[in-house]
Amino acid sequence: MPTTSDIQITLDLRNPQLDDEALEKLTQSLRREMLDLDEVKDVKRVLDPNPPAGNKALGAVLVGLLTAEVNVKNIKALFGFLSDRLGGKAITMEVEANGRKLKVTASSQQELLAAIQAAQQFVAST
Repeated sequence: MPTTSDIQITLDLRNPQLDDEALEKLTQSLRREMLDLDEVKDVKRVLDPNPPAGNKALGAVLVGLLTAEVNVKNIKALFGFLSDRLGGKAITMEVEANGRKLKVTASSQQELLAAIQAAQQFVAST
């Protein structure tokens, strides 16, 4: 469970222009890269709360969704990474800090920068 100095970020990379295979590849690649960042405490796949009937897996993951936990002091570095890595890609980002949530969507580099700026202001105000 995140502490009050930790921020939970959910990234939704789903895009109608990407097929499931390309989306899965992007999701796995981004997760690996984020796990390599010192600023990020943890990155997890999001489990499907309603897996298909007959699914024998312990939990089916939702393709294109990641949840990251990061300390508030490292949020700027993570947002810089996301800007560099995801600029020009459609993304929805939900930021949760101290029980408050902000959801922003971007589909271009300019929109992503504006979304990141809004998220940084949100984090600073919590």
